[in-house]
Amino acid sequence: MKDRLNIARLGKSVGLKGEMKLHVLCDFPQQFKKGATFSTDRGELTIEHYNPARGVVKFSQINSPEEAKRYTNAYLYTTMDETRKDISLDEDEYFWFDIIGLDAYEKGERLGKVKDIQRLPACDYLEIETEPSLKELGFAKSFMIPFLDKFIKDVDLKSKKIELQGAKEILEAS
Repeated sequence: MKDRLNIARLGKSVGLKGEMKLHVLCDFPQQFKKGATFSTDRGELTIEHYNPARGVVKFSQINSPEEAKRYTNAYLYTTMDETRKDISLDEDEYFWFDIIGLDAYEKGERLGKVKDIQRLPACDYLEIETEPSLKELGFAKSFMIPFLDKFIKDVDLKSKKIELQGAKEILEAS
């Protein structure tokens, strides 16, 4: 499935009723609520209850430690459409899957395309694959821009463009 998003990984069994550790891998833990159903490579699972303070989840399909062990290290998946439906974003917030693939511009010059987002402790970085014509001039194959207001002027999802500032200097120094 093309738009499948990996949002959590199941850890070890906890307790006698099939509860499991839940390692959240996304920015939206609010989607782990009672009744929410997620895909795994081992079948669908529906949350019976989730304790974020303990990082423990109980699924209605799992009722013993033995059953839980079959799901240890399984990943929970959702889709882009489900994420858009379940999560509301504030103004100037974006899903990373909407940012990847945007054309990156600075002052009208196309610098490249957002290839990935690197999640580093200080902030997230856009990994930009450099425009081929700039690579031919000897610029780096790719470069990274902090996803901070200082560097991000505008994100236009409709026209699939992101306007940057200070990015050309970073590219030149790469």
